[in-house]
Amino acid sequence: MESRRLGAHGPLLSEIGLGCNNFGMRIDADETAAVVKAALDAGITHFDTAEMYGNGVSEQYLGAALGSRRDEVVVATKFMPRPKDQPYTPGVVAARIRESAEGSLRRLNTDYIDVYYEHYPDAEAPLEETLEALDELVRSGKVRHLANSNNDAERLTAAAATASALGSAAFVGTQLEWNLLSRDVEEATVPAATALGLGVVPYYPLASGLLTGKYVRGEAFPSGTRFAAISFFAEIATEANFDKVEAYAKYAADHGRTIGELAISWLLGQPAVTSVIAGATRPDQIAANSTASEWVMTDEMVAEIAAL
Repeated sequence: MESRRLGAHGPLLSEIGLGCNNFGMRIDADETAAVVKAALDAGITHFDTAEMYGNGVSEQYLGAALGSRRDEVVVATKFMPRPKDQPYTPGVVAARIRESAEGSLRRLNTDYIDVYYEHYPDAEAPLEETLEALDELVRSGKVRHLANSNNDAERLTAAAATASALGSAAFVGTQLEWNLLSRDVEEATVPAATALGLGVVPYYPLASGLLTGKYVRGEAFPSGTRFAAISFFAEIATEANFDKVEAYAKYAADHGRTIGELAISWLLGQPAVTSVIAGATRPDQIAANSTASEWVMTDEMVAEIAAL
């Protein structure tokens, strides 16, 4: 498994990262341990979780599963924004960040977080307050690198300018939804991240499973799958998207590959991308995701797939 640096000054991340949102939600502690072991065996060193996943249980399960191997990997987690029903007053966001970081450290059973993400932006809170609170965590050694998630181009630019003006630690990367069926970020957000020197970490690379071939046009969603369980995710199973999936599947088959490998390899072929986060509930899914990094696409192939 090859590694890439997150932005200009971030840590080295394995090209495939393990998304830990299933831990404590779809799989238990023992199943989590099996998935984490498979990831480590495959050379994956990038583990992405958040305090909101399973209400903190994901962090707890991940910390236990890593055990003595914690220092061999990069652990990324995220803090939630101020609750919507809590009005903004000066200092409330900083307190939320400090409280969240302490909780994550405790659940992960570690004394430092490699990459700490702002999970969602707080539009009403001053960026200065957010960045100053995060800078305190970096200076204390509790956090090593900062990043954000679900930000648009305007906020990425504003955050970089604010950090520069404050002389504080700045974001080194950004995480966003990006896959062959969700490409709006290519218009402004990805170019802005590139211009700012941020590493890009796509999540949902397989479009919640639609880009794996497990869902078939006109057939009921298989029992136990995300589409069968949660209607929100199933909304992308449109006729237009099935047309695209079938075109991608044919291209992959023509090259002796699966559509899942194509989806992940295509993202790794984007110059801005550092690591692609893929979730798993079983060890065999780790192997399937990991082999995708072995397919190194040419610029011509990346363009051909985009044109489909």
